[in-house]
Amino acid sequence: MSEPEEGAQRLQKLLAAAGLGSRREIEQWIRDGRISIEGRVAQLGDRASSLDEINLDGRPLRLGAPARRQVLVYHKPLGEVTTRRDPAGRPTVFDRLPEPAAGRWVVIGRLDVNTTGLLLFTNDGALAHKLMHPSAEIEREYLVRVHGRPGPEVIRRASAGVMLEDGLARFDAIEPGGFSGSHSWYRVTLKEGRNREVRRLWETLGFEVSRLSRLRYGRVTLPEDLRAGGWRLLPAAEADLL
Repeated sequence: MSEPEEGAQRLQKLLAAAGLGSRREIEQWIRDGRISIEGRVAQLGDRASSLDEINLDGRPLRLGAPARRQVLVYHKPLGEVTTRRDPAGRPTVFDRLPEPAAGRWVVIGRLDVNTTGLLLFTNDGALAHKLMHPSAEIEREYLVRVHGRPGPEVIRRASAGVMLEDGLARFDAIEPGGFSGSHSWYRVTLKEGRNREVRRLWETLGFEVSRLSRLRYGRVTLPEDLRAGGWRLLPAAEADLL
């Protein structure tokens, strides 16, 4: 392959900006040898531009003018996985989505199979990367139900922080939401999206989460009238605010 021209950028950044997937997803394609540049199998660290011949699984990718940005709000129901395909045949969050205007949908922040609520999608891979990067410190708000009735000391520890296997975790805000039989409800907010972090934090404190739903991601809240499994495109002005 010839020397990359001026203006070339990291391959995963170029493809993500074209709405072809998240940077993490595209990096895995590169590791798997699925992408080629000018006939050569791409490697992590390669740079390219939209003028290069780039193939995915032998098929050329179109990297023309940037697509019109779209952001979609989805109300994830219980039992769906946040992947495009599931080896176990479970339904995925992509099954119900409409076709984007261009490119393809990239999910902004995952939810596990037993968590419901707000998911955001965009066809702008660069936007997705920015909104998920830890440095952005974007708030995620959840409604959580736990078994039992945590006392004041538990709430204090949840706010001060507890050590998980991947580092310190804490809630930036925790508001009681009442009691229901042997369960307690809380609205909790944190500024990162580590795997199952809300559940693991409560479990470390000795309380099992029996229900969890995301209500807000940054400035976007889950519409009260959006049923589970339903979606809605954000108006362009609201999408641009992200």
